[in-house]
Amino acid sequence: MIFYRPVAAFHVAANGTIGRAMRLKVYTYKNCGTCKKAVKWLDSKGVDYTEVPIRETPPSIAELKRVLKSFDGDIKKLFNTSGMDYKQLNLREMLPGMSQADALALLASNGNLVKRPLVLGKEHATVGFKEDAWEQLFG
Repeated sequence: MIFYRPVAAFHVAANGTIGRAMRLKVYTYKNCGTCKKAVKWLDSKGVDYTEVPIRETPPSIAELKRVLKSFDGDIKKLFNTSGMDYKQLNLREMLPGMSQADALALLASNGNLVKRPLVLGKEHATVGFKEDAWEQLFG
């Protein structure tokens, strides 16, 4: 009988230290064309990732804060501004007067409001899919 054990992925950091590579966490929506393109791109590059259904399991406030740092605190960048929920909640008008804490709580409670795909890695966090930007981050 043969037993197979997954091999851990390792990376060499800029400072020369060797560590375990963190698998990307990719929040997607199954009917989102941009998410499908992003997943196809990750597969074509052989990137190790875990796909999480964003509607059923929205990102946590802590995860959203990590992404927010990538956008210099611009909370609007995390919102799916073209989505029905965004429009129905009149967030275009409400968001400018909303505290960051309230906006993050709203995003964490409703995955439909989050721009997708949302990607978390060891060193990078982002939303949306632009192939050239992803090539720099994950390629």
